[in-house]
Amino acid sequence: MNWHPLTSPEQLDEVIQESKETPVVIFKHSTSCSISATAKSRIERQWEGAGLDHVKTYYLDLLRYRPVSNEVAEVLQVEHQSPQLLLVQDGVCTYNASHMSIGVDALKKKVTA
Repeated sequence: MNWHPLTSPEQLDEVIQESKETPVVIFKHSTSCSISATAKSRIERQWEGAGLDHVKTYYLDLLRYRPVSNEVAEVLQVEHQSPQLLLVQDGVCTYNASHMSIGVDALKKKVTA
C-alpha cells in the first residue's frame, strides 16, 4: 500500500478531479489516537491481495492539516470523524466509514471498476 500525503486544499481539488478517472481513498488520521492507529494498521494489513491496486490512497494527518480536513468535510459533504475513511469516485464521496467500522471488505464492495 502506498499512501500519498494530502496537505493542501489545492491538492484536494486535484484529488477530486483524479477521482473522475480512478477511485480514490482518503484516510483521515489522528496521529495521537490509538483507535486511529489501529484502523490505519488494519487497512494496511487488509489492503494487500484485496484487488484494490487501482485505487489511489491518500493520507491526511489531522493534527498537522486540520484546515484541509475541514475542507474535505465541506467539499465532500461528510461529517468530520477521526479516524475516517472516504471513498471518492467521480468527484463524489460514495462511502464513508469511521472508527472501528473502517475495513477493506466493506470498502471493496463500494468500489466501482
